[in-house]
Amino acid sequence: MTMRTTVNVSVDAMIEDLRTLVEIESPSRDLEALTASAKTVASVIESRLGGRAVLIESEAGPHVHWSAGGDPKVLILGHHDTVFPLGTLERRPFTVEDGHATGPGVFDMLAGLVQAVHGLATLEDRSGVEILVTADEEVGSHSSRALIEERALACGAVLVCEGSADGGALKTGRKGCGTFQVCVAGRASHAGLEPEAGVNALIEASHQVLDIAALGRAEIGTTVTPTVASAGTLDNVVPAEATVIVDVRVESAGEKERIESAFAALAPHLADAEITVHGSIGRPPMPESASAGLFALAQQLLPGLEGRSVGGGSDGNFTAALGVPTLDGLGAVGGGAHADHEYVVIEAMTERANLVAGLVHAIQHMQENKNA
Repeated sequence: MTMRTTVNVSVDAMIEDLRTLVEIESPSRDLEALTASAKTVASVIESRLGGRAVLIESEAGPHVHWSAGGDPKVLILGHHDTVFPLGTLERRPFTVEDGHATGPGVFDMLAGLVQAVHGLATLEDRSGVEILVTADEEVGSHSSRALIEERALACGAVLVCEGSADGGALKTGRKGCGTFQVCVAGRASHAGLEPEAGVNALIEASHQVLDIAALGRAEIGTTVTPTVASAGTLDNVVPAEATVIVDVRVESAGEKERIESAFAALAPHLADAEITVHGSIGRPPMPESASAGLFALAQQLLPGLEGRSVGGGSDGNFTAALGVPTLDGLGAVGGGAHADHEYVVIEAMTERANLVAGLVHAIQHMQENKNA
């Protein structure tokens, strides 16, 4: 099997659709903006693929689902929410220059959506193909997880159109990731007159930070990183409250269990201090075994294509954890996710659109052969 080279995918048309999506602006949790974005995503899908894209309402905003009909065979998975607040576009407008497209959300992951849609448009047979574009991936996928898992199990294969890894590599594995909030309750007192009467939540939080950081095991891919802390009210008051936010990444289910148990067991160092922990590793690890078969197909289609295991999570973590074959990083080639220098390499867009189309075509035929 070799990469198709004669399929007509218009770069200008992809850039037109990409501009349309970027200029809507779709920050997570902004329901009005996400509703407008979902309607626009649905319109782009319908205009390029026909049929009807359904908006599925949720507390996080509308998800977009499109099906070509027939027995489900493959799910194209993405999201339309971005990390950038309204107004970012005014400061950093959509621009095409020097072979790059730039603008808020262009790499993560609007270009990936556009490429997938245009790639599918080249297929005469789209039976069994579904597209699911969610509204809350950037904030944990709490409202969309059940829907993602339902459609993944129904389809039996998942192609995630998140941006590529460095150099255009596909993402063949991902760490499980989550956020914990450690809340410390102490007791306030006058810092000058009777500091001994208080229970210093800031000192307790400092002990907790050291205990928490010690949970990391970099040699097996486990990172435990305190990232945000707050404490105190006034400079002459022993702080009665403190909060520490912690980012956690793990490569195995065993480490997920160890870390969650360790946070649950955190104990105070100071008498009368109290510790409360919220959070979990919400995205399970995506092992490389989940992508092995689909990645082998991708390499047949595009010889020399590389795969890489990465630290960030995506909705592919959920589908892989179910045992559904999942391949990630099929979106744009570029970089700068969540940053002001976010960009997409335009000359790679056609190749990526064709790669998605080739994978869908191969999966369709594999499923037909199984059922024959």
